[in-house]
Amino acid sequence: MADDSLFLLDIDSVLRTKAPGKFKYIPKFFISYLKKIAHQEELNVFLKDSKDKVGVDFLEASMDFLDAKIEVRGTENFPEEGFCTFVSNHPLGGLDGVAVGYVLGKHYNGKIKYLVNDLLMNLRNLAPLCIPVNKTGSQAKNFPAMVEAGFRSDNHLLMFPAGICSRRHNGVIKDLNWKKTFIVKSVQSQRDVVPMYFEGHNSGFFYNLANIRKLLGIKINIEMLYLVNEMFKNRHKTFTLTIGKPIPWQTFDRTKSPAEWADYVKEIVYKLNTQKVQNTK
Repeated sequence: MADDSLFLLDIDSVLRTKAPGKFKYIPKFFISYLKKIAHQEELNVFLKDSKDKVGVDFLEASMDFLDAKIEVRGTENFPEEGFCTFVSNHPLGGLDGVAVGYVLGKHYNGKIKYLVNDLLMNLRNLAPLCIPVNKTGSQAKNFPAMVEAGFRSDNHLLMFPAGICSRRHNGVIKDLNWKKTFIVKSVQSQRDVVPMYFEGHNSGFFYNLANIRKLLGIKINIEMLYLVNEMFKNRHKTFTLTIGKPIPWQTFDRTKSPAEWADYVKEIVYKLNTQKVQNTK
């Protein structure tokens, strides 16, 4: 039982660690509210029940816990030779990561790796599938060096190049700018890039909060506090993942900059959704 503390959610402990001098002044009702929107009690029951499951088995247990189903289109586009970089839009910020990892993990017998914030390494169930990325300092400068080992590994890589989940702008839900790292490193490691489109969205509350926060000039992503709550709102749903045709790494030549190629792949990802709609008419 003493080992449980390593992977159970504890809002009190997080706040005490992050703000040791101010913790005693934080109102109890606010801490209770944070526990509620983080679904601390429910998640901890699940984590205790799943403590012996790791890797893809843990992702499968998570899908069962969330009662989430996923339909996969374009399975004929899964590469069966070599190792690739799979890139996807990031509409949900949580469940989509679980679902896509589950699909790829099942297909490739666990030979996949996420590039994740090193904080997630505390979740030991997921650790075998993760390459930790320390986000301290200048990420733009340090990020490529931190992930180099991942691109040299004998695993398929799963990346969400936006880094954060999609936002709504002018009524359209779409990722923010995609980082160029997956282009640069895929070329260096001679990995083809496989575009994927995940169909889903968070609640209007989430997007409205993000836009209000931005309008007020608040730089802290307050809306991120609600991502677990958004995940629970998306329980009992079926999502669609569309796999696009692999893009040979040789495509990304000097005719465009890495950032321009990242935008190019992003456009391909969103066109996958358009093609899916056309095919269903």
